[in-house]
Amino acid sequence: MLGVDENGLGDMDRKILETVIRYGGGPVGLKTIAVSVSEEEDTVEEVYESFLIQRGYLDKTPRGRVATKLAYEHLGYQFHAEAGLQKRLF
Repeated sequence: MLGVDENGLGDMDRKILETVIRYGGGPVGLKTIAVSVSEEEDTVEEVYESFLIQRGYLDKTPRGRVATKLAYEHLGYQFHAEAGLQKRLF
């Protein structure tokens, strides 16, 4: 009824994870995530991101946020080992 799934993720949690996955699994900046889900940066960082990191769905790196294998599996996406890694230039 409230949109919370069996693992405690709400609609906005899933929107954030799906946004990161759509960007190749990350790294994705906070501003990009906030704009994509129509939420304030502070709210994403303080409310949603901390929960997702604690539960193991999201990692925070110096370059941005990265979706974990757990996030892919929970949302039904196929995880690729290179997801979240920067592509090699040469």
